[in-house]
Amino acid sequence: MSGIILIVEDEVKLATVLADYLQQAGFETHCLGDGAKVAPWVQAHQPRLLLLDLMLPGKGGLDICKEIRAFSTTPIIMITARVEEIDRLLGLELGADDYICKPFSPREVVARVKAVLRRNSGVQQSASGIILDETRYQATLQGHKLELTAVEFKLLQFLAANPGRIYGRETLMDHIYSDDRIVADRTIDSHIKKLRKKIAAVKPGQELIHSVYGVGYKYESE
Repeated sequence: MSGIILIVEDEVKLATVLADYLQQAGFETHCLGDGAKVAPWVQAHQPRLLLLDLMLPGKGGLDICKEIRAFSTTPIIMITARVEEIDRLLGLELGADDYICKPFSPREVVARVKAVLRRNSGVQQSASGIILDETRYQATLQGHKLELTAVEFKLLQFLAANPGRIYGRETLMDHIYSDDRIVADRTIDSHIKKLRKKIAAVKPGQELIHSVYGVGYKYESE
């Protein structure tokens, strides 16, 4: 993953100020003002974090957040001038990691960015006790190391980051194979089968990856 902070803001002056402060703090930045361009850019460049304005031309921030969460767990901080509680809650329910209300201090934004990145430093722990260390592609369950391939790790990480959310095979393939290779639909089934077997070896009888007939798969602790 690159170190780029993607600033999605159609107010050019504000985007420039945020970029300047973040660069002074040691971050590389890129700015976009058109909401319709955000998801394709994220897929192509895999930024470290998004600063995402709620009100944008082309496509709104909440829709963008939902779209990105279909294929990425990249941290997202929502920026909004709308302070109604429903907007804040909806933004977080769609997968945002934090939100900041306008007007704000650029220094506050830098501090929030650093705080979210610390929380997403590469180690992820699910409610079922699986610990995923992205820096080493290592997964442990109840203190036992799961011997996962890189593809199995990415698949488990993606599902575990969004518990209860159902993903089809095509979405899962797009996430774990970023090089556009041609892969059969049933390849995902094979990876899921192997993951279940390795989890069951440590935690017999508990199913964490569930099949949803005709739809796909979801991660959910019993």
